[in-house]
Amino acid sequence: MTTDSLHISSLFSVAGKVAVVTGGSRGIGEMIAAGLLANGAKVYISSRKAEQCDATAARLSATYNAECVSIPADLSGLDGVGALAAAVAERESAVHILVNNAGVSWGAPIAEFPEKGWDKVFDTNVKGVFFLTQQLLPLLEAGGTADDPARIVNIGSIDGLRTPIFDTHSYGPSKAALHAMTREMAARLARRNIIANAIAPGPYPTWMLSTGVGGGGDVDNTDWSAVATSNPRGRVGTPEDIAGLTIFLCSRAGAYTVGEVITSDGGTVAS
Repeated sequence: MTTDSLHISSLFSVAGKVAVVTGGSRGIGEMIAAGLLANGAKVYISSRKAEQCDATAARLSATYNAECVSIPADLSGLDGVGALAAAVAERESAVHILVNNAGVSWGAPIAEFPEKGWDKVFDTNVKGVFFLTQQLLPLLEAGGTADDPARIVNIGSIDGLRTPIFDTHSYGPSKAALHAMTREMAARLARRNIIANAIAPGPYPTWMLSTGVGGGGDVDNTDWSAVATSNPRGRVGTPEDIAGLTIFLCSRAGAYTVGEVITSDGGTVAS
């Protein structure tokens, strides 16, 4: 240990790292990508909608004077997973950070909930995460060292820790499965200089939550103050909240935190 090693610039640095953030074109994924870019990382983002992914990458690159690269991909199937992994491998010899954020939900009353509402959600939220991680393992191993392991951050949900409010009957179980898979990844990969953890967000101003609280997906015009009234902190999450926690997990400060599922929810689960 040195004096410099305890300085905040050393403890929380992600400068020079290469990151992949799935579902990075909007919502929590965009917030995380922005935080990494603002602190010197090069970030690849993916999403199903190519035009939106390209536009977000261009905007983030300009905003943070950093390199954000768009690789559109549908991660609900192995073809899309393979295409994303191959595209990253063509451009990089190592990846230091993988944020598995891409996710979907499905809402319907229990008596009407369809099989495709299970298949689509589990294919993206669980199966897609596993196989993308599997296919990026060579790059993650190349990016990790004993002193500075590569990092996997899986974005789960508080709905995987408690009963969801909405009729999204496959979403909570998919996130609970992701939390369990994170612990399994952590146990298998830690000795290969790859650390896996998960974040379980609560209410954030995202397209997905907006559709559930009556905003119809219009994030800017959703009444987030109404959502905030039921939160112990009296607000919804901000980019600083989710980016800060991700940066902790991906920096020297988080190098001994392994296999955890950390809430970022203003106290919702605790209360």
